[in-house]
Amino acid sequence: MQMKLELVMVPVTDVDRAKAFYVEKIGFHADHDHRVNEHLRFVQLTPPGSACSIAFGEGITTMQPGSLQGNLLVVEDVRAVRAELVKRGVDISEIDVQVWGHFAHFSDPDGNRWSFQQLV
Repeated sequence: MQMKLELVMVPVTDVDRAKAFYVEKIGFHADHDHRVNEHLRFVQLTPPGSACSIAFGEGITTMQPGSLQGNLLVVEDVRAVRAELVKRGVDISEIDVQVWGHFAHFSDPDGNRWSFQQLV
């Protein structure tokens, strides 16, 4: 049996603010931004090189903003990624060096928590 994770919902309070953060600060690609009706808006973004996207909007999830935790973005060089994001104004942690990988953590404007991991 084969399964592919292709979309993760991210609960946010302000769709435009979240889109700007993920696209301009983190570097995700804006795939879709479609208002279906006055109660439903769907925004889909994809991290560079990823087969899995994130989505948020209006009327698409009942999760509380900031409740998404533990999302992991695997990168080749976490120090280079961290340096670039610091230049873009992202509040990102120092590098956390562990035996199984090197990590840097950040949160979006709603408090959804993410980590970059460099495999070792």
